[in-house]
Amino acid sequence: MSNRNQFEQALTECPVIAILRGVEPDHVTGIADALYRAGVRIVEVPLNSPKPLASIERLVRALGERMVIGAGTVTDRQMVDAVGDAGGQIIVSPNTNENVLARSKILNMVPIPGVMTPTEMFYAAKHGANYLKLFPADQVGPSFVKAVGATLPDQLNLIAVGGVDETSAPSWLRAGVVGLGCGGSLFRPGDAPETVYERAVRIVAATRNEAS
Repeated sequence: MSNRNQFEQALTECPVIAILRGVEPDHVTGIADALYRAGVRIVEVPLNSPKPLASIERLVRALGERMVIGAGTVTDRQMVDAVGDAGGQIIVSPNTNENVLARSKILNMVPIPGVMTPTEMFYAAKHGANYLKLFPADQVGPSFVKAVGATLPDQLNLIAVGGVDETSAPSWLRAGVVGLGCGGSLFRPGDAPETVYERAVRIVAATRNEAS
């Protein structure tokens, strides 16, 4: 199965993408295992975390057959290569960089560029993006997604990132996003796995209640 198919399957199973900013390699597998037990199937390690490539490598070895693993805060093609070498499958960026998009596609990884405006969304689509990170999502709100969604090509899918938690998750899903990037509402450096598990259970439950 391709990385894109795995990513799409994981999103269908659970729309939550766990953003583990600041996670330490020695703790990352315990945290990810807790997320998996709670129902989360996609994990992103931002590259401004301590030794992020080591964390990605450990996640791929421990959970790569059960979870989709990738990197965030990817801003140049050299970073894309490094994540690919570590076994990452998705490339999440704070902006839209056509070189990052192109390199991700060449390496058969899923690029998720950051966008805010319709102009940026169409620019990302022109350069091959199918999934877009709406960031910072809490600055525009679900009503923005409803408004702009009517203008976007069918192949474009929005993922809300920024301020997403168990309270706002249902509103985002009703507005039409296909994914929810959850950072501080799920994980903060130093959190115990069980703390992360409890938060994840609540967020996952909120998404499932909305889907039912």
